[in-house]
Amino acid sequence: MNIYVGNLSFQAENNDVGDLFAAYGEVTSARVITDRDTGRARGFGFVEMASDEAGQKAIDGLNDQEFMGRNLSLIHISEPTR
Repeated sequence: MNIYVGNLSFQAENNDVGDLFAAYGEVTSARVITDRDTGRARGFGFVEMASDEAGQKAIDGLNDQEFMGRNLSLIHISEPTR
């Protein structure tokens, strides 16, 4: 399952997000999107979970929950982010 992760802290890194989601199941990828010119995080990213069940558990458990000072906004997306 592919998940859009919005309202991320600008200090969040790929491993921070991956570790957070790993509590709900196997994470196949976690990517914080960065600005091409500055390299700074843009406040959103994408997580790929190995199963739809794990992805739904993560959405149910983390949506609107505080992480690194901001409340996350999670949305299931149907297409891979690669």
